[in-house]
Amino acid sequence: MSKETNQQWGGRFTEPTDAFVARFTASIDFDQRMYRQDIQGSIAHAKMLTEAGVLTADECASIEAGLAEIQSDIENGNFPWSIELEDIHMNIEAALTKKIGLTGKKLHTGRSRNDQVATDIRLYLRDEIDNILSEITRLQQGLLTLAQAEADTIMPGFTHLQTAQPVTFGHHLLAWFEMLSRDYERYVDTRKRVNVSPLGAAALAGTTYPINRQITSDLLGFDRPAENSLDAVSDRDFAIEFCASSSILAMHLTRMSEELVLWASAQFNFVNLPDRFCTGSSIMPQKKNPDVPELVRGKSGRVYGHLMSLLTLMKSQPLAYNKDNQEDKEPLFDTIDTIKGCLRAYADMVPALESKKTEMREAALRGFSTATDLADYLTRNGMPFRDAHEVVGKSVAYGIEQNKDLAEMSLEELQVFSADIRADVFEVLTLEGSVAARDHIGGTAPNQVRAAVARGQKMIDAR
Repeated sequence: MSKETNQQWGGRFTEPTDAFVARFTASIDFDQRMYRQDIQGSIAHAKMLTEAGVLTADECASIEAGLAEIQSDIENGNFPWSIELEDIHMNIEAALTKKIGLTGKKLHTGRSRNDQVATDIRLYLRDEIDNILSEITRLQQGLLTLAQAEADTIMPGFTHLQTAQPVTFGHHLLAWFEMLSRDYERYVDTRKRVNVSPLGAAALAGTTYPINRQITSDLLGFDRPAENSLDAVSDRDFAIEFCASSSILAMHLTRMSEELVLWASAQFNFVNLPDRFCTGSSIMPQKKNPDVPELVRGKSGRVYGHLMSLLTLMKSQPLAYNKDNQEDKEPLFDTIDTIKGCLRAYADMVPALESKKTEMREAALRGFSTATDLADYLTRNGMPFRDAHEVVGKSVAYGIEQNKDLAEMSLEELQVFSADIRADVFEVLTLEGSVAARDHIGGTAPNQVRAAVARGQKMIDAR
């Protein structure tokens, strides 16, 4: 270590780093969260160096023991992080050398901070993807349980936020389930590209030491070593892809949030959010604000912003590693934290939702939600669909004038618009008849909802 610079890389420098520059370029404030992965990678590297004959078995054992002590110190809050040592790697290496002496300086043989940090990030992100997958599953399990309980609960389905056709609440919840299933698949696919080992690429060209990259790849649970050393140290596609997958998940959560905010309002009054997920007003004592859905809806903006930040960060970067890439961690880490927080909130909240069945049903009775059923009825009786569409449109116009839903009209009133309408028409004009008639895979019929829940449960159980 250079006395003039107090840096482990300072041999060729003749003056110390400016104090502001040291703070400006340091990453230890945010990359220290990767300490477990940094230690994990160092132990694997030491074992590989021992296999290659670069370290002795005793030296490897000393390094492992020293790193285990350092991990314990960190987890017990007894580790002195230093901005002068810049980052997680140098802090741990300096502490190791202090603990075990000269052998600690041998650990960095055959590697660079470039491949070291790339390895740490991939290990860290892999662990966090697994945590996110677990939270998605927990939220989906809650949706399945609720959908099963609400398979018969009728509510209005909407297009353009206008009453369209009656559906079941369980069916609506399963639409959310499907969104999350695609999110789950995207993260699983992203994980495949995260799980590639850059360790051994060194600074950019590989190393002259007789290393075996397959050993470290296997020890760290990677699928394979990265093929090209230049790409291995400079690639951040996996982080961008993770943020893209997270942005889509965040978008899905905003759609759920918007519906919950609407449904919890006095104007809809479809659901009751548990008090523990809401707050009140400092001036209006009657208020119960749906803060969790609103905040989740708002947090999508920061996730989208982090995706754009990483895309812009990597734009036009020449090979190989550049200091720009230090800026990859904060947006990546915040995306991880934000997504995990949103998922946790929803996985806790969704199973506790209470549907207001009477209010949902009354809303489905408004807005002529069974109009399509009447058109389908006429079509089944031989009328071309376009003619049936016109007949139903006129009957709806009459209903608006008379303030009557189709099911509230008499047979004589309906027959004014078509003689093909008979007494059995009321079987299709009821809400229950309407939802039961959509009895196919993907339909809203209660028995199809229960079948979809069973398929969803089977899929989750197979994960």
